[in-house]
Amino acid sequence: MLDKLRQFIADVVSPETGDDRIFDETDYRLAATALLIHVISLDGEPSDAEKRKLHSLLESRFQLDPGTASQLIAAATRVEGEAVDLYHFTSVIMRSVDEPGRLRIIEMMWELVFADGHVSEFEDNVVWRAADLLGVSSRDRIELKHLAARNQPEPDTAG
Repeated sequence: MLDKLRQFIADVVSPETGDDRIFDETDYRLAATALLIHVISLDGEPSDAEKRKLHSLLESRFQLDPGTASQLIAAATRVEGEAVDLYHFTSVIMRSVDEPGRLRIIEMMWELVFADGHVSEFEDNVVWRAADLLGVSSRDRIELKHLAARNQPEPDTAG
């Protein structure tokens, strides 16, 4: 419920005020978040679990408060919708982020892929392409995939 309230506030405030402009097109956080949004949008509307995971990742990995994370998501959603390919985002990241940081971005992508409990071939392919463009080796990409899979919480079977 709190996430829905955050999203509602972000939807109401961001377009009117332009506050999401604090993330310009050279900001690697905007580029990384656009990649993350692309991944969770591949199989349709992102699930609540994927949205919660996205917020959590942005807040923890980029040290953002919930409101700023919502602004980043709003800005990234807009630029991701305008993008024609992944290269625009990966090139910004390549200019700004060192190898360990790029590995963390691929790790975040895998965490989101697994957030809804299954991996589609489209999601797998996009992470593969993004990793390739970010100079992340196949070995590291697969290792990060296995790490993300192992770290997923057990599905809630009560209900």
